[in-house]
Amino acid sequence: MSLSRAVVITAALLSTAACVSAADYWVYLGTYTSKDGSKGIYRATFDSTTGKLGDPELVAELTNPTFLAIHPNGKFLYAVGETGGKDGGGVFAFRMDRKTGLLTRLNELTTGGAGPCHISVHPSGNFAIVANYGGGSTAVFRLDSDGKLVERTDFVQHKGSGPNKGRQEGPHAHWAGFSSDGKTAYVVDLGIDKVKVFGFQVDNGKLVENPDADFVLPPGSGPRHMAHGRGCAYVCGELDSTVNVVENGKVIQTLSTLKEPVKGNSTAECILSPDGKFVYVSNRGHNSIAVFQVGEDKKLTAVGHITGDIKIPRNFNIDPSGKWMLIASQDGNKVGVWEMDPKTGLAKQTGNTILVSRPVCIKFVPIEK
Repeated sequence: MSLSRAVVITAALLSTAACVSAADYWVYLGTYTSKDGSKGIYRATFDSTTGKLGDPELVAELTNPTFLAIHPNGKFLYAVGETGGKDGGGVFAFRMDRKTGLLTRLNELTTGGAGPCHISVHPSGNFAIVANYGGGSTAVFRLDSDGKLVERTDFVQHKGSGPNKGRQEGPHAHWAGFSSDGKTAYVVDLGIDKVKVFGFQVDNGKLVENPDADFVLPPGSGPRHMAHGRGCAYVCGELDSTVNVVENGKVIQTLSTLKEPVKGNSTAECILSPDGKFVYVSNRGHNSIAVFQVGEDKKLTAVGHITGDIKIPRNFNIDPSGKWMLIASQDGNKVGVWEMDPKTGLAKQTGNTILVSRPVCIKFVPIEK
């Protein structure tokens, strides 16, 4: 090897090392894949001091890994493969190398229902729960200590329909998660205007149905995603562009995510800020993030909208420091960084943007130095 070539390679390695050492997090990106676009799961570095987002790199080739979940121990990543098939879509397990950000595929199982679109891991790390949109069902999987998917421990087919015949002809599960103590599982179903509430048996991974405990959302609202608050829940309505406050299983407030109606708008993600002071809901069509302040009574007050270079914000996330919001523009084929204002809950665009084809999920994982 020539001396000049060796110098170039050494400089490149030092540059990469410097980039990683300056960053605090790996950002993993789930995407919709295509022949000429995204190929699977990507990762980039993120510096929470400067808000700098590094260039994306493909770390797992997979069809439509639209939603990701991180194991509580920070060693494993799980992804749904939003596809069909007679046995349903797929759920995939990966080992993370937190020093390099690389993923190693461990194994995969089928979900039993078409179009799996959301996955969460139980607080114990022993189970994962998946929402099947196309199938309108819920699947639970046992996880081994090595991160692998062991078996499907339960499967529940939802029943019912809603008033919107075009979108609610049957059940469409869109979000699934657990309570902080792991004893309850929640599944938001767009097709039946409910959040199904299950008892969860932590010894065998079985769901216990209790229809009387289900959250009943406004007819035709099409609930999509949910965020847990202090003794309450916040659920966005995809079909009517709303956010609903649920306390003791009842809706106590419904607010629009828009100042005035926008034709074709639909909501997507709903999250709570790390400090619990603000609720955020993405608007696809208005191309904004609606901001709401949480009151002492748990009800919300509309603050305004985060705007900028956004096109169909399917998903977004706030970094653990609470300083930065990353917004995935599904139709804009990019992920951008916004700087948060902790007083107002609003954010301003930084101009730091990376190009990723059809990004739809953002997850932060601390880099291991």
